Amino acid sequence: MPSPPLALILAERVLGVNTQSLSPEIIASAKIAISDTIGVTLLGASSDTAKIARQAASITKKEGTATILGTTLRANELDAAFANGVAGHAFDYDDFTELFGGHPSIPILPGLLAVGETTGANGIELIRAYIMGVEVETRLALGVHFQHYEKGWHPTSTLGVFGAAVGCAYLLNLDLTQTAQAIAIAASNASGIKANFGTMTKPLHIGQCARSGALAARLAANGFTANPHALEAPQGFLDVYNGPGNYSIERILDKWFDPPLVLSPGISLKQFPCCGSTHPAIFAAIRLRERQRINHCQIRSIEILTHPRRLPHTNQPRPHTSLESKFSIQYCVARALVDGQVTLTDFENSAWEQTNITRLLGITQVGEHADMVKLESGTFGAQVNITLDNNEQISERIDHGGGRGPENPMTDTERRNKFVDCASRTLPNAQVLRLFDTLEQLERIESIPKLVELARSQPNEN
Repeated sequence: MPSPPLALILAERVLGVNTQSLSPEIIASAKIAISDTIGVTLLGASSDTAKIARQAASITKKEGTATILGTTLRANELDAAFANGVAGHAFDYDDFTELFGGHPSIPILPGLLAVGETTGANGIELIRAYIMGVEVETRLALGVHFQHYEKGWHPTSTLGVFGAAVGCAYLLNLDLTQTAQAIAIAASNASGIKANFGTMTKPLHIGQCARSGALAARLAANGFTANPHALEAPQGFLDVYNGPGNYSIERILDKWFDPPLVLSPGISLKQFPCCGSTHPAIFAAIRLRERQRINHCQIRSIEILTHPRRLPHTNQPRPHTSLESKFSIQYCVARALVDGQVTLTDFENSAWEQTNITRLLGITQVGEHADMVKLESGTFGAQVNITLDNNEQISERIDHGGGRGPENPMTDTERRNKFVDCASRTLPNAQVLRLFDTLEQLERIESIPKLVELARSQPNEN
């Protein structure tokens, strides 16, 4: 007897979860990620990346069913999902997980906000849809990594499109067949290559992904068809994107929602506004600076060793743009050694060209860490070795992921400070604080339109 379509199995699993009885811990984990994602989207709305994307997509009016966060603009829900998706990833400051191999929230949330605003959904409905989207995209990641990542696909978009489709389908209350069709449609919309990291096209991946996921759900709701075997069929998604024998359907389906992946291993928030693969090295550099009380002028040479999976997209010895500097492990470490921190302003106004920074870049080498090469999981780690002018050699090694996840969470104050720092680029401070406090009570919000109104610039302010 032939196996049922994988898209149908996933739809059954999604609709089989009793989201009416989610624990407070699960809801809290989702709210933290959603709030952080809205904060970085408001930041990104002010970027050249987001502005060019909106202009090119003719998103220039103040009419439509959905809000472009951080602006006075409105659009139809698909264009809003696109614009907010680009903005949310423009600064590469959004959450990430190693398990997913990318950024789990930003593919999903722009579509949910647009659909939720259009339909008048409430806060708890958005939370439930978000949780199911994260579960599906991360389950697929379990089945295809790390072959998928190392082959050059950008999982945030190639896998995130399934999370976006499922989340929107769930929010629209699609039935089993429709949800399976949304998943199958999304398989033909998966795109994004890592060769475009460090350019505006990386956040473009997310705009396309968010739009495609919402579109897949809307198409399925209206009876549009796709091959229900589009994931596992010969020449289907798994074969084409990973190659025969390089994926595991068993791993995709194993231990479904036990525990929910949004809770464990959970989602990591970024403390620094740059590629997550640079974060362990940043932490190592900051620790060295604080422990040894070194002055960067005393440094003769720097060596950064990390897992080879981290290097193809972060080995940027001489960044020339803001986006390149976000993907330069050399620059991020140099900045940490000079300032003891890495902030938004470090990726503005050609900060990477400062004399004290370029000197450190010129004496920095990167390579694969002999021990970390052997790791298949836990590959977020780095070691920074420094030789001083007096020949003293000092070193610091970090063996955990760079983000602030369940094992090392941001405090409420740290989360609020990050949100305010991001959102105040586009909204007045008082409005930013009201929005943050509202998001802290998201499960009680009766109307997504009322929520996004707080994330909208007023006409005299934009």
